[in-house]
Amino acid sequence: MYAIQKLEYYNRIAKFQQNLKEAGLDAALVHANEADFANVRYLSEYWPTFEAAAVFVPANGKPVLIIGPESENYARGRSVIPDICKMIEYREFAEPNYPGIPVAHYPDVIKMSGCGSVKKLGIVSYAITPLQVMDSLKRELPGVEIVKADHVFFPLRYVKTETELDCMRRAFEISEIAVDAILNEMKPGMTEFQVIGIAQREIYKHGGEYEGHALYCFSGPRTNNAICRPIDKKIKANEIIQLNIGARVGGYSSSVGLPVSFGKLPENQRRLAEFGLQAHIKTMDLMSAGKAASAVVKEYEEWVKAQGFGQFMLYGPCHSIGMMEVEQPWMESTSTFDLEENMTFQVDTFFAEKDFGLRWENGVIVKKYGVERMSSKFMKMIEL
Repeated sequence: MYAIQKLEYYNRIAKFQQNLKEAGLDAALVHANEADFANVRYLSEYWPTFEAAAVFVPANGKPVLIIGPESENYARGRSVIPDICKMIEYREFAEPNYPGIPVAHYPDVIKMSGCGSVKKLGIVSYAITPLQVMDSLKRELPGVEIVKADHVFFPLRYVKTETELDCMRRAFEISEIAVDAILNEMKPGMTEFQVIGIAQREIYKHGGEYEGHALYCFSGPRTNNAICRPIDKKIKANEIIQLNIGARVGGYSSSVGLPVSFGKLPENQRRLAEFGLQAHIKTMDLMSAGKAASAVVKEYEEWVKAQGFGQFMLYGPCHSIGMMEVEQPWMESTSTFDLEENMTFQVDTFFAEKDFGLRWENGVIVKKYGVERMSSKFMKMIEL
């Protein structure tokens, strides 16, 4: 079974509480929604659906899971945090009033946590905390200083435990199974939607709990989209078909990305795809524990430019992966952190021309003298 055990959740909460004390915060409110559930699930195993959720974590006291009015039975069956409050602020986005359902308020949450008074409250998941939550906090907790506190929480997720790594390794295995099925069954004339259907079948068949992200199959000129979704376009021969397929296991995401084609690609497209694979491998060769993230980026960018391909580069070369397919920290020229053992990254190699593009993407675990590849089966040019 690929799952995080209760003790690991409790250890996470204890570490976060210590961070809160060191940061001079009395408590933190950690937010999540159905699309970006990671921080709440990281602390509680609770995964909201339709509604939003939060975890109130005091520096001293008990954490409290906050849910919307519909989810109490679901939450009690899933959460490792036993203390749960229903609040109207976390209802689904259609904003029903729920007459007759008793709901709590933030002073009730603080009382349940046993933490005493709160003078300084940190907000985690600041980018997705809705205005209605902020308005209620200001109204119900007058005089409390509210500050952004992502920096107090996010580093807890940077370095993965062996249990987390096992979930991720299995997620990548399932992703490779799904890609293999696509390559065996995909034919010209299929729609992009039909190709994605093959992947979804395999993900669930082999134990994935969900897709790791919105699955990619798009083709032709739309492959120069750095971010895209499949449509009802029919795939055809002699054009790039971009696949990015990811399974989720035990809360942890994966993604395997590669360009493929039916028959030969035009020479300019094949040349850029082959170079993209070279750059993909080069990035992995540059990574090891103790190295500055910014140094990896600068060496990668200088190498790409020296090979004469700098004009095709949008960004790169890595972003972290874990509970979300894209999460902190990104590796950028402005990064100020060093790579550590058991950090996990997606090596994300995207190049684009005016009328086509391509992405190679695979997951790695940082090790002392390099990386462990969580996926590598499809790091090759594939012409069907």
